[in-house]
Amino acid sequence: MRILIPDAQYPGLPDIEAQALPEAEFIVHRARDPLQIPDSSWSRADGVLLWQDMPIDRAVADKLVRARIVVRHGVGFDRVDLEACAERGIVVCNTPDYGTEEVANHAIAMVLSLRRGLGTYAEMLSLDPQAGWRWDAPPLMRRLSGQVFGIVGMGRIGRAAASRAAAFGFDVVYHDPLLREAAVAALPYRRFETLFEMLAETDIVSIHCPLTSDTHGLFGHGAFERLKPGAIVVNTARGPIVDTAALLAAIEKGRVGGAGLDVLPQEPPDPDDPLVAAYRLPPSWLAGRLILSPHAAFYSPESWRDLRFKAAATIRDYLKENRLRNCVNRHLFAQGALPPEENAKNG
Repeated sequence: MRILIPDAQYPGLPDIEAQALPEAEFIVHRARDPLQIPDSSWSRADGVLLWQDMPIDRAVADKLVRARIVVRHGVGFDRVDLEACAERGIVVCNTPDYGTEEVANHAIAMVLSLRRGLGTYAEMLSLDPQAGWRWDAPPLMRRLSGQVFGIVGMGRIGRAAASRAAAFGFDVVYHDPLLREAAVAALPYRRFETLFEMLAETDIVSIHCPLTSDTHGLFGHGAFERLKPGAIVVNTARGPIVDTAALLAAIEKGRVGGAGLDVLPQEPPDPDDPLVAAYRLPPSWLAGRLILSPHAAFYSPESWRDLRFKAAATIRDYLKENRLRNCVNRHLFAQGALPPEENAKNG
């Protein structure tokens, strides 16, 4: 069994993957462009373990002459051509259940840092411990209880964020047009049918939806104009969901109070990107209003191991035992062409 890892994101050997697939031969590359991978690596692979850098388009799928499965490390699969893979009999799976608590905690931590002014206090006191000894400096300080906390996307992570927000006294509401009615009935939070209706009432918006053609640029000028003035936007999902130029303009106008972004449309960002450049100015006018982190919400040593092991185990289960989990292109196969899913609830 040969497993191709075209864009490995770790140094050294695939030791964690080998724990799930001890008999496999791993073909490891650290590339971002499919053309950097020899055709022989694609053609020899029985399965592909894919990180976020490598696209699998139709041309690449044509090279996967032996592969039966592609597994994404993580939740998003927007860089994989699901239809092209299905046409070649290749199932595409993701790994949605590895860092749920880490991402939910990161989102809440960003909200707490902005609302409690931790970044402002830390910066002011590091610059001047005496002049910076001011409790009234944070621009977004508010009591948490009673504020409306809106969640976009109520999958695994969205639900985890909701329970944490509720524990702090937030009034949790959500918008998720894809949620099944049985799941809606089980949730104790108020649901909004449309995003704009929810935005008009929310003090904080936390984004937990996947990146699709419908959500690309979902938070742009139109959304920010309808958002409750002074609200905070947090994105720990995918960068292109938020138009950062529109966000910067909305903060400048005072329409949006501030934001916490763990993901950006380009990663790592261009230092000359207007939002990044404004964030870097010493001292930045965005101090206390913007927090950036380097697509790290998913990370802890424990979640890192879970991610790598579970992705490899998904390949093992399918290739060795014909057991399928978290398949995201099942709908493109003929009914009955694939084994029943063990876990069809993606987050």
